[in-house]
Amino acid sequence: MSDETPKPEALVKVDYKPPRKGWMDTKPDISRGNINWAAIPKSVEYLGLPYPRKWSPTDDDWQLPENWKEIILEGLRERLSKYRSLQLFMDICVRCGACADKCHFYIGSGDPKNMPVLRAELLRAVYRKEFTLAGKIMGKIAGGRELTIDVIKEWYYYFFQCTECRRCSVFCPYGIDTAEITMIGRELLSLIGIGIDWIVTPVANCFRTGNHLGVQPHGFQDSIDFAVDDLKDIIGFKVDAPVNKKGAEVLFIVPSADYFGDPHYFGLLGYMMLFHEIGLDYTFSAYASEGGNFGLFHSHEMMKILNAKIYHEAERLGVKWILGGECGHMWRVLNQYMDTMNGPADFLEVPVSPMTGTRFENTRTTKMVHITEFTSDLIKNNKLKLDKSRNDHWRITFHDSCNPARAMGILEEPRYIIRNVAENFFEMPENTIREETFCCGGGAGLGTDENLEMRMRGGLPRANAVKYVHDKYGVNVLTCMCAIDKAVLPTLMEYWVPGVEVGSIHELVGNALIMKGEKERIVDLRNEPLPGKEAVKDV
Repeated sequence: MSDETPKPEALVKVDYKPPRKGWMDTKPDISRGNINWAAIPKSVEYLGLPYPRKWSPTDDDWQLPENWKEIILEGLRERLSKYRSLQLFMDICVRCGACADKCHFYIGSGDPKNMPVLRAELLRAVYRKEFTLAGKIMGKIAGGRELTIDVIKEWYYYFFQCTECRRCSVFCPYGIDTAEITMIGRELLSLIGIGIDWIVTPVANCFRTGNHLGVQPHGFQDSIDFAVDDLKDIIGFKVDAPVNKKGAEVLFIVPSADYFGDPHYFGLLGYMMLFHEIGLDYTFSAYASEGGNFGLFHSHEMMKILNAKIYHEAERLGVKWILGGECGHMWRVLNQYMDTMNGPADFLEVPVSPMTGTRFENTRTTKMVHITEFTSDLIKNNKLKLDKSRNDHWRITFHDSCNPARAMGILEEPRYIIRNVAENFFEMPENTIREETFCCGGGAGLGTDENLEMRMRGGLPRANAVKYVHDKYGVNVLTCMCAIDKAVLPTLMEYWVPGVEVGSIHELVGNALIMKGEKERIVDLRNEPLPGKEAVKDV
């Protein structure tokens, strides 16, 4: 934790009093702790994006192209024509304020421009000035605003304080998806060479090696082999974990964090135990070694390109269908955009579980099943032997990751799994979970260190709900099924709710799973003693 980050007792004192000046006349505080660093030229060039250069958002001169205004307006004109939803979102908002207090960044910062309605107004006001008759004639009186360099800087500041979580959209009486407006705002900024590095560089890595972290195919193989060896120490034998196996029934896709860092890694071990135990004929791909799609945070075109690699690998390896691990944005892309971008995937079969015979009709076009759907179906059909007591050291709550929850409606499956692999499960307050779940505060490419203060502000509502169950029920682990959540929630917990760990659904599954031929289990997947086995481990 940076020494520059305010202490929790200071950060929690949020001033909700709006500035005396009007919103158009109030400039943002573009300073370290609240912004993300600019994309590095090397990554911009690699992707063929416009205007690569070394610049900083704290500079006075952002080195924009001379015709930057023309580029932005033409880009907006093109997208208004291409996306009917954008045209509707620009026109139908009545500024009722139903979304105003629903954004975690507004709750945590008190900045009126983090109200979704006002953040969208940053783009909408320019639209009115340039594309409506009233705005062209009456300007500010009609809600129009001149597009200036200061406006561009404001766009950068606030469109990269939106995690595209879509909580505000749940409460909008007109169904306006403010995340879509943020996506368009970011696309427009990219046209003039403005982007953040923790989006552009991961995308460049994904183009080059198939994953956001830049892990090469042999490195991926090494990571899987390492996990196999780790599991052998825990269960007493080697599991099967094939990579690039042609003709397997199922292609399994995971986010790269699963084989790179904690606590994601413990969920990877759980997957591998599960698949070995049920005898699933599956394969990893060392080339489609990333389920996450940072293209969602950059542009529609980038999202389409990155999603395609999964299906290219499925076709090359000759699998029947695809199974996907615990990731967030992978599933939003698959569920909301796949059919119009890349699909339908008619060369694959509608997924059928070889263990239960369940036909997953909800995946008829994408041919891709979510891991919690698959595992909950196994449990329901009594295909797994489970020992709940192996998770008795955990007192568990569950964070509905925004994209699987709001974008896919996967609400019951993870809870069903948790209740079948553990005894001690406690829900957070109902207005903070399920469709109304609060975001982790670091999604959409904002999970960096340089904007740590804003991340902690944005994560305050989620942390507050965790603190409630921590104080009331002794909750000591926050489970979730999104790679970004698992990356940013540990820091959030350390800051706001010390003593609460972060874990995955399939870590709990792996702990509880009784495998044929396993040795006496004395440790969990974190290599910590199982309940009642502390003395045995010390021997």
